[in-house]
Amino acid sequence: MTAQSVTALGQEAQAYTRRWLPSGAVASTTLRDGTRIRYVRMGSGPNLVLTHTVRTQLDLFQRVIPLLAPRFTVYALDLPGFGWSDLNPDAPKDEPTLRAALREFIATLGIARPILAGESIGATLSLSLAAELGDAVERVFAFNTYDYLPGLERSNLLAAIIIKSVRAPIVGKVFAALENRAITGGIMNGGFHDPRSLPSDLLDEYARVGGRAGYSRASRTLLKALPSFVAARARYRAITAPVTLVWGDKDWASPRDRAGVAAAIPAPEVITLERTGHFSALERPQAWADIILGRTAETRVSAIR
Repeated sequence: MTAQSVTALGQEAQAYTRRWLPSGAVASTTLRDGTRIRYVRMGSGPNLVLTHTVRTQLDLFQRVIPLLAPRFTVYALDLPGFGWSDLNPDAPKDEPTLRAALREFIATLGIARPILAGESIGATLSLSLAAELGDAVERVFAFNTYDYLPGLERSNLLAAIIIKSVRAPIVGKVFAALENRAITGGIMNGGFHDPRSLPSDLLDEYARVGGRAGYSRASRTLLKALPSFVAARARYRAITAPVTLVWGDKDWASPRDRAGVAAAIPAPEVITLERTGHFSALERPQAWADIILGRTAETRVSAIR
């Protein structure tokens, strides 16, 4: 395992995380191409890998990790170009590239037969990687998959204006560089049934991360690559692990989007959470944890029998 202390990324990379994760590891590992990936590890038991949404980072899971750690060895990572992982602003951020990075992260740390759980693009990556790894994955929990267009633009009017402008070929760089705390918060609020579910200090952290040199370029690269996440849906038919699809009733996905995802996966379980938007790990952490805990407990009982 090629892991190193997060101090190699600077103390700022762990300052916020240590507020909600007083114990457990905050560390980084290096991929073959030299990209450093920040991650946390907490708990003991079966391996559970959490993968975050568009424009967020592993701190998205600050309310669910403490609920899951008593039963699992929980890993959560910042994908390349997100959070405090290396940005590599001009490197591809499409689904195949991020899926390969997630696969290498799991292999580098020697995470055997993981349970994959993700939100938004993290859910899409969990599903597409499960299709690739086959029986090497225990099961998948996909919360509010992001494999349809438009997505983030459905958040609210501000999101529709900003995201379309960021993708534009000429003015895109200008609009990407305009991101600040107010704009990030305004867009993200549209992803909650109750916007008060977004912690103020987490929004501060997102703004701090967004100030990193090259972050706006990396974000624009991802937004322009979102069609590749739509294309990933074609991979789902190859999944052999059990899949639980979870949707917030106020998520951006339309009924047609949701039906399309469910139809692409062999015999998924489908759950809808009431009073829940796109960022369900923050808005409904206990429900998030209960879904994972309940289904994995059923699997262990069946295995004993």
